Amino acid sequence: MELDHIFICVSEEAPEGDLLTAFGLTEGSANTHPGQGTANRRFFFHNAFIELLYLNDPEEADSALTRPTMLLERLTQRGAAVSPFGFCFRPETGKERSPAPFKSWDYRPQYLPETLRVEVGKSPLSEPMWFYLEFAGRPDQAAPERAQPLTHATGFREITRVCVTSPNRETPSDAAILATTAGGFEMSTADESLLEIGFDHEKEGKHHDFRPHLPLVFRW
Repeated sequence: MELDHIFICVSEEAPEGDLLTAFGLTEGSANTHPGQGTANRRFFFHNAFIELLYLNDPEEADSALTRPTMLLERLTQRGAAVSPFGFCFRPETGKERSPAPFKSWDYRPQYLPETLRVEVGKSPLSEPMWFYLEFAGRPDQAAPERAQPLTHATGFREITRVCVTSPNRETPSDAAILATTAGGFEMSTADESLLEIGFDHEKEGKHHDFRPHLPLVFRW
């Protein structure tokens, strides 16, 4: 499997996205998730994208359908007990389509066609949310009607490394173990959650820290 996208839980309407546009990223289209109670702002690269996810309907997020995802807790709780991150994987580009390689359950949100599913890994809140889309593909291979802007003032093209720091000190879930087998994906443990994203193999040796507004560091 390979990384499809990353989400970071943010505040209502995702004003944190302004930090990314001011930094030099081009924003793609935003969308809402009917029935799930969430919405987002998104930033696309050739191989994956970053999603800033926020709560826009608490009742929908707490519905019988959505409650098992624990998105409501991730979006409303802060601290060492809850990771604000989620990682979505897809089948490796060019390989045969296949189900999630980690233990998962099927989530069929209202905003997807009935034939499609999100395979959600079983993990504690102190770990990131892990999920898998068998039908997903690279942004730079999207159909014309679904194409997103991929050119940024920063020159970034691809996400080539991800290092997620998690407060989880329990035995890693099956999904977490499998995630570390994906190319360029690393995990570590510390008292606070942090996400480092490396672009284009970090050839320039530079970085930008978005804390305290976002638990995010870019390296390029």
